[in-house]
Formats: sequence, C-alpha cells, structure tokens
Amino acid sequence: MRSAWLILLVHLSLLLSLKTMRSLFLFLAFLLSSAVPMSVAADTESSPTLAARSWILIDHITGQMLTGSDPDRRLEPASLTKLMTAYVLFADLRSGAIKEDQQVPVSQKALSQSGSAMYLEQSKQVTVGQALRGMIVLSANDGAVALAELAGGGSEAKFVARMNSEATRLGLKNTHFVNASGASVSGHYSSARDIAMLSRALINTFPEYYGIYALQSFSFNNIEQPNRNRLLWLDSAVDGLKTGQTNTAGFCLAASAKRGSRRLISVVLGAASEESRNQESLKLLNYGFRNFATKRLYAANEAIATLEVWKGVKNEVKVGFLEDFVMSLHEDRGDTVEAKLDSLQPLLAPLKRGQQIGTLTLTVAGRYYGNYPVVVLDDVEEAGFFGRLWDLIILWFRRL
Repeated sequence: MRSAWLILLVHLSLLLSLKTMRSLFLFLAFLLSSAVPMSVAADTESSPTLAARSWILIDHITGQMLTGSDPDRRLEPASLTKLMTAYVLFADLRSGAIKEDQQVPVSQKALSQSGSAMYLEQSKQVTVGQALRGMIVLSANDGAVALAELAGGGSEAKFVARMNSEATRLGLKNTHFVNASGASVSGHYSSARDIAMLSRALINTFPEYYGIYALQSFSFNNIEQPNRNRLLWLDSAVDGLKTGQTNTAGFCLAASAKRGSRRLISVVLGAASEESRNQESLKLLNYGFRNFATKRLYAANEAIATLEVWKGVKNEVKVGFLEDFVMSLHEDRGDTVEAKLDSLQPLLAPLKRGQQIGTLTLTVAGRYYGNYPVVVLDDVEEAGFFGRLWDLIILWFRRL
C-alpha cells in the first residue's frame, strides 16, 4: 500500500514539475517578447513653454497627455463652458427631446446677457438649429441662455444641474458649472485637462454635430459674423473647437486639428491676448504633430501571453486585448517600451471571453506609464468531475 502511494507521489511530482516548467517557459517567453525595446524617436525638440496660466495637449485616439503645464489647476473657463452646454444639447437632439426646427422662446434674461451675441429679439423667431450655431460659431451668450432655458424646462439652473451631472459622469474632477454661458461668477471653474477630456468626448460621441465647429461664419437677423476661432484661417488642419474670454479668465482656446489619420486636442487657458492664445495653441499643436506618432503595440485579439488554466477542458488560454492597443510615443527620443503582465494565479475555469484576468504594466524609458486590463480571448469551459479533481490535487501539492 505504501509503495502504491509512493508511485502516485512520484507521478504527481513529475506532472507538477512539467506544469511548473511549462509555466516558467511561458512566462520567460512573454518577458522576452514584450520587453523588446521599441524605438520611439532622439529628442530634437523639447516641450514648449507657453505664455498662459495652464495648458495641455492630448492625443485624440488614446486620450494621452503629450505635454502640459498645471493641467489640473482650477480656472475660469469663460465660454469654453459652452462645450458642455453643446454636449447636453446634442444629447437632447439625438434623443428627440428637442428638434433643430423647434422654436426657441427668448426670455428677458437671455436678451440681457452681455458679451458675444447673435442679437436675438423677442419679436423675431429663432430655431434650435440657429441658436445652436450662434452659440458655437459666434459664442453667443444670448443663444446659450435661451437654449439652456428651453432644454431646462424654462430654468437655466435646471439645465446647469444636468451639465454638472454630465461632468461627473465623464470624470471631470476639477469642473463645476454655475451657468450655461461661461459668464464670470464665483464657483464656476474647470481645468485644462477636463476641457480636453470633454472635447474628446464631444468629438467621439456626437460626430454628426461636430462639423458645426468648423463653420467660418454664421448669419442671423441679417448680421453675419465670423467664427471666434481664428485658427480656422491660420491652419487648415484645425476644425474646432471653442474660444473664451473674460477679464478674469483671460483669453482661452480649446482647439482640435487633424492631419492624416491623427487628431490632437490642445487647451490653452489664461493667455494675455487673442493673438497670444492663437499662437500658443498653434505652438502646441505643431509640437505634437512633429514629435509624436500613434503606434499600435498590440492588435485586437492578438495573444500577448498564453497562461495556464486549471480545472478546465483546456490547459491554457490566450490573453490580450479585444481592441487595438495604441499609444502616442515620442518619435525622436529613442525611448523603449517595456511590458510586465501580472495575472490571477491560479487561473481557474470557467473563463469567458472578455473576462479580465490580469493587468499589463507599461514603462516608457524606464518610467512608469500606466496599468491596462488584460482579458481572456477565448472561452474555457469547466472540466468534468475527475478533471477538476485531478487539478485540485496538483494545486494542493503545489501549495505544500
């Protein structure tokens, strides 16, 4: 009887050794394949310094910050506020809550707004589509308030509550709105990073309305006015987004430009003049297009590793990403990208495609870059009773 147990133990030890060796081999293979240096580019141009209070440049596809200064500082956004006003209105248009040809009531409050205007009149009809273009192209404060009152059931305050709710949902941690126009008031603030994130969400979520931001002029009440965003004339790649200016906020600009397949978004807050915000925004965009490239590190459904599975009908499973994994990398610094996979151990069946089983930690040029969820690429059904029992015994011996 004792000899039988000894034979069983010998078989188990051999099996355990084989599984352990296979696991070690797979792990080493992953490290060798994922830690291969990726040439990313010699630093021919350092990050720009801008004449502004805060700024940021992000890649539209990845959402990565390419450069910036004090991007989370809470500042007055001025009329960049209207990006969120438009975001909420676009959602209402898509849902049918409001319609482009619907008439907009013009209140005395809307007419009393100071600053940029489309020159609404209570006696002259204006549609949602017209007021929306006036707000976006001309930065019309009267149009913004009239639309907010319409979509807020007659109350700008109710509409602003929806703006703040959307800001929370989008993860804008340094943003709070008090009005729909961006008029200076205590407690009304945002940050360069939040505005960039909002701009990216607007472009991604409402492509059918984004073209409004590229209109170079708009006419209402027999008055034609140019778009406040002068970058539309200075750089043909620019197709948005929004300007803002008050005495306390300074001159602000959120800009988006597309060259080839790449789109960048810049936000400049608190420049000293209109000319300054234009030139500083162009400086940011040009820096990004010259020095960075969007690269695909892993293709969708490509196995970045093959991991052992216990208690399953299969002994291993491929893991990776369901969508292309891309990064914006500096082209001229010669940076290297290294990856380290941390996975659940032991990995037990059943497993479903898309189920997160680990995290890929990336370092760029030896500096921590970020953690990204890694998922199972194929289903793995649970094994039968004896298969599960056998793996259970092996796992028990492994823990000894």
